[in-house]
Amino acid sequence: MKKILRIILLVLLVLIVVGTFFFLWKKSQPKKVVYEIITADIGDVENTSVATGKVSPRDEILIKPQISGIVSEVMKEAGDFVNVGDIIATVKVIPDVAQLNSAESQVNVAQINLTQIKSEYERQKQLFSKGVIAKEEMDKSEADYKKALEEVEKSKDNLDIIKSGISKKTAQYSNTQIRSTITGMILDVPVKVGNSVIQANTFNDGTTIATIANMNDMIFIGKIDETEVGRVHAGMPIKLSVGAIENKKFDATLEYIAPKGIEENGAILFEIKAAARIPDTIVVRAGYSANAEIVLAKIEKVLTIPESTVTFSNDSAFVYILKDTTDHKQVFDKKHIMVGLSDGIKVEVKSGLKKGDKIRGNEISDKPKAEATKQ
Repeated sequence: MKKILRIILLVLLVLIVVGTFFFLWKKSQPKKVVYEIITADIGDVENTSVATGKVSPRDEILIKPQISGIVSEVMKEAGDFVNVGDIIATVKVIPDVAQLNSAESQVNVAQINLTQIKSEYERQKQLFSKGVIAKEEMDKSEADYKKALEEVEKSKDNLDIIKSGISKKTAQYSNTQIRSTITGMILDVPVKVGNSVIQANTFNDGTTIATIANMNDMIFIGKIDETEVGRVHAGMPIKLSVGAIENKKFDATLEYIAPKGIEENGAILFEIKAAARIPDTIVVRAGYSANAEIVLAKIEKVLTIPESTVTFSNDSAFVYILKDTTDHKQVFDKKHIMVGLSDGIKVEVKSGLKKGDKIRGNEISDKPKAEATKQ
């Protein structure tokens, strides 16, 4: 029995030793690497730069009151379309007590003056009818009477303006009615009924009643890095991608590049503006975030290969051309090529390859090609 156990243990020991040697031998064998085969083909290469920013109306107009007072009525709200001259809100004038007293006094003085001149005018009229005075004196008396009448009307209008901001003669030009100065969409109405407002003057911008913009004239406002600003210029085509509108790109034309950069997070950025061409059927709201894809360089119908297949050494570029496939083993030859424009994915091949050449791509398996195919 003991002899049998010894034999069994000896056999197990031999199997373990043999298995270990086989594993180590297998481990030391070179791996059979299989590479993806890429075919050089004709295509387009486009080098672009992406700038982030937003889409805004070209001009946003702030509507300011020309008189101080309290908002008595708001007739429009954000999102409404208005034409030139449409009333947005009305302002109730709060008269100054001193100005009110002065205006009332001027009316009284004008009335007293009119009464006196009217009496004189009636006497002169009677004397002229009797031929006592000359026509020249009569004309002068009549002119004084008309001036007195006009002075009374003027003082009354002035009193009305101080009280309510309007008069009978100037009602259609009243500055208590805040009107739109352009045709467009109201973006914001920051005031409410009861708010006090200040007129625009030399020392104060005045209270904003509404913000209006022409939504048919939109521009992209963004920033571009200093490393790329030297490669762009006004008039370059741009593709806009608006975050809120999926699967759509809009054409735009670069109009402005800031002459001075701004430092942000350690980088120097330059502001750019581009005129956007957005169809009338698509609603774009002010402030939508957007990305601008600027085409820096573009070439069409050239020989291209994936940039990942190119090996760079110093100032030279190389690829590995498939020479032969024997016993499931790929054989490659290293070849020098001259590359051109790159978009980060594809690169132009100026010389060294021709259409249809097969080159080595990325490694896809460490097993023989036949085994990889079976799996």
